[in-house]
Amino acid sequence: MNLAPVVIFTYNRPWHTQQTVEALLKNEYASESDLIIFSDAPKNEVAKKGVEETRSYIRNITGFKSLRIIERDRNFGLANNIIDGVTSIVNEFGRIIVLEDDLLTSPYFLKFMNEALNKYEKVEEVVSVHGYLYPVKEEVPTNFFLKHTDSLGWGTWKESWKVFNPNGVYLLAELERRKLESTFNFNNSLNFLKMLKQQIAGENNSWAIRWYASSFLADKLSLFPCKSLVFHNGNDIQGTNSDSSDKWLDVELSETEIPVVDIIVKENIAVRDIYEHFFRKSRPNLYVRAISRLKKMYRAYFINR
Repeated sequence: MNLAPVVIFTYNRPWHTQQTVEALLKNEYASESDLIIFSDAPKNEVAKKGVEETRSYIRNITGFKSLRIIERDRNFGLANNIIDGVTSIVNEFGRIIVLEDDLLTSPYFLKFMNEALNKYEKVEEVVSVHGYLYPVKEEVPTNFFLKHTDSLGWGTWKESWKVFNPNGVYLLAELERRKLESTFNFNNSLNFLKMLKQQIAGENNSWAIRWYASSFLADKLSLFPCKSLVFHNGNDIQGTNSDSSDKWLDVELSETEIPVVDIIVKENIAVRDIYEHFFRKSRPNLYVRAISRLKKMYRAYFINR
C-alpha cells in the first residue's frame, strides 16, 4: 500500500507533542511512514522556552521510516504554518495525513487513513478523509460522506488541496451570493458562518473554516469513520485556538479497527441530520461561552502575542 507522509504541526507544547507522537507510534504503519514536523518559531519571549523544549524533544524522535523537521526561523502563526506546510508536502508526495500537536490517535488511525486515501484518490467528488467523529449518540454507518471538513486528523491529495482558497472575504461573498448560509451552518444548528466572519475580521486565525468553506463551495465530499480515531487533547489554557469550552467535542477513541468499505459516493443525509441534532443539543451555553472568551483574552495577551 502507498503510505502517505504524516505531518505534525507543533509550537510551544512539548508535553502535548510527545503525547501525539507516542500515540502515533502505536499505529501499525508507523514504522513504515515518513514523519515530517513543522516547528513554528516563537511569537514572543513567553513562547520561546516552550518552542525550544519542543524542538529538543522532536529532534530525538525514533520509530518512523524517516524523520524530517522544518524549524521555522520566524513565527508563521498556526494558520500560515499549516497552509504553507500542507501545500509543500502534498505537492511533493501527492498525498498527506495532517495532525496538530494536541491530537491523540487510535492505533488504527493510520490504517484507516491510508486505506481511504488509496481508495478514493481518483474519485473527483471526494476532497478529504477524516479520523474524527463528533460524539453523537446515534449509530452511524461504518463509513459515510458529508459536505464538511474538520481539522482533527485528516488527509487529502495534491489535486484536492487545490480547492483550498485562503481568501475568507471571497468565500463569505460566495456563500451569501449562492444563499448557502443555512446549509453551511447545518441548517443553522451551529454558526460556522460566524467563524468565517471572525476570521475575516482578524478575531481568529482559522485555516480550518476556510478549508471547510472552500470544499463546501466546490460541492466536495469528505469521508468519516463510524467511531472516532482521533481525540483532541488540547482543550486547556495553553492551546492557541482551543479551550475548555470545547470539551463537548470530547470522544472515546475506537479500540477496534474500522474498515474502509464500499459505499455510494454521495452525502449521507441521515448522518447530516444526526449532526444537526447533536449541534443543537450540545453546543456550549452562554455561561461556558463567557468563560471561553475570558480564556481567549488571557491567551491573546499573555501567550500568543
